[in-house]
Amino acid sequence: MPKNINSSLSKLVIALGLTGISVFINTGISEQIVFAKSTNVKKCDILAYVTDTDPQGLNVRSGGSPRNRILGQVPINETVQIIAAAKNWVQITNASDGFSGTGWVSALKLGLSTRGYGTNGVDMYASANQQSRKIRQVPADVAVKLLGCQGDWAQVEYQGVKGWLAREDQCGAALTTCS
Repeated sequence: MPKNINSSLSKLVIALGLTGISVFINTGISEQIVFAKSTNVKKCDILAYVTDTDPQGLNVRSGGSPRNRILGQVPINETVQIIAAAKNWVQITNASDGFSGTGWVSALKLGLSTRGYGTNGVDMYASANQQSRKIRQVPADVAVKLLGCQGDWAQVEYQGVKGWLAREDQCGAALTTCS
C-alpha cells in the first residue's frame, strides 16, 4: 500500500477513535458508568419534602449528577418517597405533585421534620440502628436537613450535628404533622 494512503488511513482511525471517546464523555454515559461503579448505592424507604426555593421547582435528573438530563421538577414543600441514596444524591419516586416517575435529586434540597409531639423530642443516633450511641436529642416538630438515608433511617443534620433518625421519629410532610 502506498505510504501516503497508509498514513491517511492511520489518521482517519485515530480521528474516529477520538471522536468516539468525545461522544462517550460528552453524552454523560461514562459519568453514569463511573457513578454506578464508584458509589455505594443504598436502598432506602423514607419520605421527605422539597426545601428548594427555586420557583421552577427542584430538578429531577436521570442520574446522580448536575450534568445528568433534567426529567422534570417537584415544587417546594411537596413530599417525595426516597428509594435509594448515593453520596449526596437520592433517588425519588411518587412525588405528591409535579414530577411523576423516578429520578435523582440532591439530598441537600430535601428535608424532614421530627415527630415526638408532646415530648422533649427525639433521639439522634451515631449510626443507623437504635443500639448505637445517642448523640443528642432533637426537639419535637422541628425541621432538619436531609443528608442521606439507609433503609428506613434518615441521615440528618440539626444545628451542625449530624446523625440518624429512626423511622418513627421522621415526618416527611412539610405542611402538616405526621401524627
